[in-house]
Amino acid sequence: QVQLVESGGGLVQPGGSLRLSCAASGFTFSRVSMSWVRQAPGKGLEWVSDIDSRGDRPYYAESVKGRFTISRDNAKNALYLQMSSLKPEDTAVYYCTAGATRGQGTQVTVSS
Repeated sequence: QVQLVESGGGLVQPGGSLRLSCAASGFTFSRVSMSWVRQAPGKGLEWVSDIDSRGDRPYYAESVKGRFTISRDNAKNALYLQMSSLKPEDTAVYYCTAGATRGQGTQVTVSS
């Protein structure tokens, strides 16, 4: 079955960086557009970024544009999110998604 497993979250100071990873299995990863979404405490899901199946066309929410970079390695069935210049408002559980399927998430906390 489709499985998405995120990793790489943690506690980081404002201005710091983190790289999230998502390991995908159970489907033909190279044919599927992928996304990152996040959920801050007490708030709904927020779309962060997505990328087409070949990795040619990334898109970003205005709130993260210029700070986050999405990428993928189709040979490894892996999706990544490089996050830089992190702000406290980036604190959230981050999920990778493939269509309607979402992983278990990884917690990112930005705090001094």
